[in-house]
Amino acid sequence: MFEAVQFVEKHGEFEPVETLLGDFDSESPAVDAARAARDTFKSTGSKDYAWWIVRKKGARLAEFIADSTSNKEFVLDLSSGELVEVE
Repeated sequence: MFEAVQFVEKHGEFEPVETLLGDFDSESPAVDAARAARDTFKSTGSKDYAWWIVRKKGARLAEFIADSTSNKEFVLDLSSGELVEVE
């Protein structure tokens, strides 16, 4: 099981708002949901900072990471602990 999660840091607030976008049987539909949420957020023109992750349900490490400041996407290389850009 994978989950897609959105975090939004609203201006003037100290903690981000975490929203579960859904639980998925595989990684691909979870990434699709995160990308769709990112596109929707960007279309609002919000000045808040947001990011999206996909992770195995209950995991502490993400398998897909994107944020609202760019179109770049990343995965975590578990062997090195480094973020690798998805091209």
